[in-house]
Amino acid sequence: MVQRVDGASVVVAGETVGEIVGEGLCVLVGVTHDDTPQKAELLARKLWSVRILEAEKSCSDVDAPLLVISQFTLYGDARKGRRPTWNAAAPGPVAEPLVDEVVAQLRALGATVETGRFGADMRVSLTNNGPFTIVIDI
Repeated sequence: MVQRVDGASVVVAGETVGEIVGEGLCVLVGVTHDDTPQKAELLARKLWSVRILEAEKSCSDVDAPLLVISQFTLYGDARKGRRPTWNAAAPGPVAEPLVDEVVAQLRALGATVETGRFGADMRVSLTNNGPFTIVIDI
């Protein structure tokens, strides 16, 4: 899930571990069982080039920063019962390297990338500009 923001930050145990200032993207990355490093690369290229900032610009057009945060709950399923299941979410040992790969690929493209902390209890704050939120599924 991608949100166009005017600033965003993530705090873990009272410490700000990632922050972007001004126009950029806050990206919540969920990993499922059939995701691969190739899909991570495709996602990074899409995030860097998708034209969803002001005036239909992309992060690559205006050198806008991205805050990338792992989010296994994107694959939660609450269709049955009262408790969501997480069966579609990849386990940490599979998911963490793929989230890291998205970040590495973005940086290789020239992006300024801040991150959360994988598996941590994070507090995410942002100002959604629009509001503008889309799902990018690779």
